[in-house]
Amino acid sequence: MGSTNVKKEARLKRKQRIRKKVAGSQERPRLSVFRSSKHIYAQVIDDVLGQTIVAASTMEKAVKDKSDFENKVSKASYIGKLVAERAKEKGVSNVVFDRNGFMYHGRVKALSDGARDGGLNF
Repeated sequence: MGSTNVKKEARLKRKQRIRKKVAGSQERPRLSVFRSSKHIYAQVIDDVLGQTIVAASTMEKAVKDKSDFENKVSKASYIGKLVAERAKEKGVSNVVFDRNGFMYHGRVKALSDGARDGGLNF
């Protein structure tokens, strides 16, 4: 890593600290969140098998076509509900939350609240 992007390096250091403690299992997979400047992505991951069980993002055509979002926070909340709905269909109800080094507020918090509203326990 170069010293060009100090913020990104700090986030990656936080991510490493979090990932030391947080791991997804088959009984309790990991809900991982990634936030870019325009989009947000969520995956439910089984770290034992190294497989993504379900995923949702604002890049999906169904989400892009739905234009009744006021802002990025409301989109993040919708993605949380969407990933929870898909996880429930696969039989996943308990997850461990991985904020991926991002601060737990704004869009990351909205996504986790949406997932809780959708029926995921963490």
